[in-house]
Amino acid sequence: MSHPADDPLAPALPGTLPEALRAELVAFRRDLHMHPELGNQEFRTTAAIKDRLERAGLRPRVLATGTGLVCDIGTVDGTQGTQGTQGTQGTPGTSVGESLAFRADIDALPIPDTKTVDYASTVPGRAHACGHDVHTTVVLGAGLVLAELARQGRLPRPVRLLFQPAEEVLPGGAAEAVECGVLDGVGQILAVHCDPRVDAGRIGLRTGPITSACDRLEVTLEGSGGHTARPHLTTDMVTAAARVAVDVPALIARRVDARAGLAITWGRLETGHACNVIPQRAELSGTVRCLDLNAWRQAPDLVHAALDEVATLHGAKSQIDYVRGVPPVVNEAASVQLLHDAMVARRGVDAVEDTEQSLGGEDFSWYLEHVPGAMARLGVRPPGELSSLDLHRGDFDVDEHAITAGVELFTAAALL
Repeated sequence: MSHPADDPLAPALPGTLPEALRAELVAFRRDLHMHPELGNQEFRTTAAIKDRLERAGLRPRVLATGTGLVCDIGTVDGTQGTQGTQGTQGTPGTSVGESLAFRADIDALPIPDTKTVDYASTVPGRAHACGHDVHTTVVLGAGLVLAELARQGRLPRPVRLLFQPAEEVLPGGAAEAVECGVLDGVGQILAVHCDPRVDAGRIGLRTGPITSACDRLEVTLEGSGGHTARPHLTTDMVTAAARVAVDVPALIARRVDARAGLAITWGRLETGHACNVIPQRAELSGTVRCLDLNAWRQAPDLVHAALDEVATLHGAKSQIDYVRGVPPVVNEAASVQLLHDAMVARRGVDAVEDTEQSLGGEDFSWYLEHVPGAMARLGVRPPGELSSLDLHRGDFDVDEHAITAGVELFTAAALL
C-alpha cells in the first residue's frame, strides 16, 4: 500500500514491492517449502539464499556451523558495506555497533506434509509446518530491497541479515550462532513469526514476554518390580509413575507464583509389558514451560526436588535428564515501538494489533540476552477466514500476501 501524498514519511520510504520481485519471492518460498531440511542439515537452503544474495551484489558468509549465514548491507553514509561478523571495520563509514539485524530461522520439522498443493514437500516426513520458509523469504526480500537502497545512498544505518539454522532443535541454533559472532557489531535485532490467528497484511505486537520458556524433561524410575498378586513386596512402578505424572505438576504449581505460568506437561509415559507383572522401570517425557524469566531460571531445581520427593514416597529411584531449552522472548519497548511505527508508516494503524503471550518456545530469546530487540507476529491467515490451520500441523499453509507485508515491515524499520 502506497503512502498518501501528504504522509511526511512517503518521500523516505519506497512504494510497494515491484510485481516481479513479489512473484520471485513467492516462487522462492515455494521452492523452500518443497525442499524442507531439518536443523543443522539446511545445506540446500543455505546455498539457495547465498546464491540469491550474491546475485544482488552482496557478500554473504556461511556460519562456522556449516549451515545458515549472515550478510551485511550498507554503511551509515549509504555506501555498500562489508562489515564482518567479528565487529571489524568494513568500508569507510561503517559504524560498528550500529547495525540493525533481521533474523530468520531456516529449518523445517520432522513431520509429513499432508497438503494437496503443487508446492507440497517432496521430502518424506519433512515439512515447513511452522512458517520458517516465510521468515526466510521475508528477510531475503528485505535484504534485496535494502541493498538497492544502499546503492542509491538511501540506507541510513547498516543492516545485517541473519539466516539461522536449527531453531527447532533444543536449545536452539541461536545460542550457537551467537558464539559464531553474529551479534558482533549489532545494536538491535528484529524478527517475525508466522501467526495463523492474525490476518495476512497485519502484525501482532506485545511489549515484554511474547513467548514462554520451553525445556525438555526425561525421567526414568526404577524399582524392584514383581508379581501383581504381591504389590506390597515390590516397588509398584505403575502407581509410582502415575503419581509422578499427576503429583509433580501439581507440586510445581504450588511452589511458584501462579502468574509465572510454570507448567509441566507430559507427552510420553511407558512402563510394563504384561498384565500380571509389576515392571521394574518406567519412563516419562514432557516439557517444562514458563511465562516468567526469573521462574524459568529456578525451574530445574524446583523440578528435581519435586520429582525426588514423589519418587521416594513410592519407593522408586529417579534419574532426571533436564534439558535446558530456551528462555522467554522478552520484547524490548523501543524495538516494539520501531516495529509499530514501521507498520503504521507502511500500512496504517489498522495493520497493527495487540497479541497475547504464547506458551510456545522460540530461540530468538537467546539474542535478546545480548542485544535489545523484538519479535512481531506476522499474520498469515487469509482475510475473512474464520478458522485457521495451526502451526506444527502437516496441513499448515499461509496466505502468501504475508511475504509482502513482512518485507515492507522490515524495510520501513530500516529506514525510520
